[in-house]
Amino acid sequence: MRALQADGLTQRQACRLISCTRSTLSYRSKRPSDEPIAAKMRELAMQRPRWGWRRLKILFEREKLPVGYDRFLRIYRANGLQVWPRKKRKVRYIRGTAIAPATRPNERWSVDFMHDRLTNGRTVRAMNIVDDFTRECLALEIGFSFGSHDVIRCLEDLAFERGFPEMIRFDHGSEFTSHAMLRWSAERSIALRFSDPGKPTQNAHIESLNGRIRDELLNTQVFVTIFEARRAAAEWRADYNDIRPHSSLGKLTPREFAERYKINPPSQLSVA
Repeated sequence: MRALQADGLTQRQACRLISCTRSTLSYRSKRPSDEPIAAKMRELAMQRPRWGWRRLKILFEREKLPVGYDRFLRIYRANGLQVWPRKKRKVRYIRGTAIAPATRPNERWSVDFMHDRLTNGRTVRAMNIVDDFTRECLALEIGFSFGSHDVIRCLEDLAFERGFPEMIRFDHGSEFTSHAMLRWSAERSIALRFSDPGKPTQNAHIESLNGRIRDELLNTQVFVTIFEARRAAAEWRADYNDIRPHSSLGKLTPREFAERYKINPPSQLSVA
């Protein structure tokens, strides 16, 4: 257009020559600014550094912030908020190792341990317990060491609130194979199931929880004392159960799913 006007043509003549309406030249976009959405998105991404766009979108929907998927993704990518996936080690799947899914709360719990270090180099352990049906993180205990009696104490505390499970799954750690644990499970009529050595996929729910704890808690914070680690673990567990949407639960939180199970018949709720 400017080139045509430089040749001595008026704007009206130039528009007629290229078959363009003059109103097009003065049009200004009326699309609302993306900055308020981007600012809120950056705020949530800072609070949840390991959450991808799907979970952030769920938080937007919960706060009644109407944003279409295409616009949400465009702003999300324009602000460089993508979460790079962790490298997943190759897993060898063997036929015949499938575990039947849990069909109701307290049918099966899974237990496992993790390790981390304080800033002074001292090792701490985390004992994690998950309900395989509701995906609730029932316990996230931090300590310097755990024996079989510590495991039993934690299980007894949980049972006081929600009853004993029918079955507990864990690996072949000494805390789980001790005479005290075997005697306790027999007295409580609880079946113990041990995963095969080197087969973490047989205990997939607790391994998935371990990954979330490592990725969203242990790898994002540094702890000076064990008390700081315990406080952060308690806050993370509450957030995981009450706020964090779970994709396998239909985007519900574990607590919401458990509450909905109490209302709906078991045939209407199922988990893969």
